[in-house]
Amino acid sequence: MKKGNVITYLGGPLIIAILAAVMQAFDQLLAAHTVVGSLLPGGGSWIAFQAWAVYFLGGCNVKGGVKGFVSYTTGILASIIIMSWGGSIGGFWGVPFAILVVVIFAISLEKFEWTNYVPALFIGAGAYFGIMGYIAGNAEGALQGNFWAYGAVELFYCLFGLVWGFLTIKIRGAYDAKFN
Repeated sequence: MKKGNVITYLGGPLIIAILAAVMQAFDQLLAAHTVVGSLLPGGGSWIAFQAWAVYFLGGCNVKGGVKGFVSYTTGILASIIIMSWGGSIGGFWGVPFAILVVVIFAISLEKFEWTNYVPALFIGAGAYFGIMGYIAGNAEGALQGNFWAYGAVELFYCLFGLVWGFLTIKIRGAYDAKFN
């Protein structure tokens, strides 16, 4: 880092702080004025923040972002299959057996270029299980337990976070090129 004033030093962190604040404000507006509030009453910025990190872990490029989105989608689909199938089997071993079988296929996708981002698959699945276990079960009306509606809102926030990762790299890169 070159010697400079406080703005030069704090510019990069300030860019990320502004992006995070805008993300949170946008999330609050979505939760207050759209169907997002019915699906995720507290908002979904927590999903977007995870996806933002997924963008960085995926190499800070569009290809890694696309792979992250594909893997999030795969994680959600695997979760839906696990919950549906495990519930149909029933009993203590229903869900563990469904996990055993589905995870074999899900992890086998690591052999292919566009589906080999296993950490994003697990993050997408984990967020989905969290939503379904702690939010969807307490929802009212038609949205209660709606696998597809909750999957769609998670993917929306995933895309939101991936775009924020892209913006971070572009804005921060331009800033660093000018000031550092």
